[in-house]
Amino acid sequence: MKFLPLILKQVWRHRTRSALTIAGVAIAMFLYIGVQSLNHGVTAATQVTAADTTLIVYRANRFCPATSRLPEHYQRPIAELPGVASVVPMQIVVNNCRASLDVITFRGIQPDALPDLSSKWKLLEGSLEEWGRRSDAAIVGERLARRRGFRVGQSFDSSGVTVSIAAIIRSAEAQDQEVAYVHLDFLQRAAAKDGVGTVTQFSVKVTDPSQLESVAKAIDDRFKHDAEPTQTRPEKAFVAQAGADIVAIAGFTRWLGWGCLAAVLALVANAIVLSVQDRIKEHAVLQTLGYRGSLIARLILTEGLVLGLIGGITGTIAATLALRLGGFSLSTEGLSIQFAATPKVIAIGLLVSGGVGIVAGLVPALRAGRRTIASCFRAV
Repeated sequence: MKFLPLILKQVWRHRTRSALTIAGVAIAMFLYIGVQSLNHGVTAATQVTAADTTLIVYRANRFCPATSRLPEHYQRPIAELPGVASVVPMQIVVNNCRASLDVITFRGIQPDALPDLSSKWKLLEGSLEEWGRRSDAAIVGERLARRRGFRVGQSFDSSGVTVSIAAIIRSAEAQDQEVAYVHLDFLQRAAAKDGVGTVTQFSVKVTDPSQLESVAKAIDDRFKHDAEPTQTRPEKAFVAQAGADIVAIAGFTRWLGWGCLAAVLALVANAIVLSVQDRIKEHAVLQTLGYRGSLIARLILTEGLVLGLIGGITGTIAATLALRLGGFSLSTEGLSIQFAATPKVIAIGLLVSGGVGIVAGLVPALRAGRRTIASCFRAV
C-alpha cells in the first residue's frame, strides 16, 4: 500500500492513455453486467427449487394466452384434489405475445383471491381497498409503472382494455412486477372472446412442495377426457417453456460476456505494455536505487489492477443505474424475465475486472522484473 501513490502517479502521468483504457474497460463491464443480469434473471425465473409450491394449469397444446381457454368451473374440481391448498383462476390479456422489452400484461383475478396474493406485496402507492370498490381498477407492478410513468389515479388503455390505477405494488415475485391486476369479470367482458365463464389458466398452490408432480398429474388426469384438456407444470418450468426464445437469447449472450472479458484483457494489457515500454529507463533507475525486480513486477501488476478496478467500478455503477432506472425486462406470452443487477452480479463484475487487470499485467510485469540494469539501459 505504501507504493500506491507512486502507482497512481504513473497512471496520472499518461492521462490520455489511462482515460481511454478506463473508458474501454467501463464500456465492456457495462455490457458484461447487462449480460450477467439477464442470465441471472433467466435462472431466477426458470430454475425450479425445492421450495416452489405453485403450479400453472394451461390448456393442453396451447402456448399464447390468446389461444388458451379453460372453463372457469374447473376451479372447484381442482380445489377438491388432495394436496391442493388454493386455486386462482386467471384471465391473461397481453398487447404483444412475442418476445419484447415493452409488454403490458393484464391478469384478471377474483376479488377473494386478492388477500392471498397481496400477502407477498409491498404497497408503494394507492389503496388496495380502492381496487375492490371499482370494477375497472388496476393494481400495477412497480416495474411496469416505472417504465410507463404510471401514477395512482391515472387511466390507461391497452389491448382495448381501459383501466384506472388504484395501487402500485412491489413484489419479490418477478411476474407481479410487470403486470396489471384487474377484476376477472371485468377483463372477461372487456377483452375475452368467450366472455364470462372462460379463463386463460389456473394458478394452483400445493400444501407440500414434494407434491408438485403428483398434483400436476392428478389435475391433468382429471380433465384428460374433457373437451378442454389441461397441461399442468410447475410455474418456473412453465416460464422456461413459454420463454424458450428468451432462454436461447440468454444462452447466446454468454458468448457476448466472454467477448467483453476478452476486450477488457486486451485493453488493459495494451495499456500496460505501452506504459512499461515508456518506463524502461525509469525501471533501471529504480533498480539502481535498490528496488528489486520482484517489487517492480508487483508495481506493474498493481497498476493493471487499478486500471481494471477504476474502469470496472465506473461501468458497474453505470450499468446498475441504467437497469434500475430503466426497469428493463424481456416479456413473452404474458411472462416476464427481469434484468436483475443483484449484489452478487455486481460483486462478480468487480472481481472479474480486477482479476482481468492482474492477468493483463502478468507478462509485462514478468518481463520487466527479469530485466537487468544493463539491459534496461541498452533498450533505451
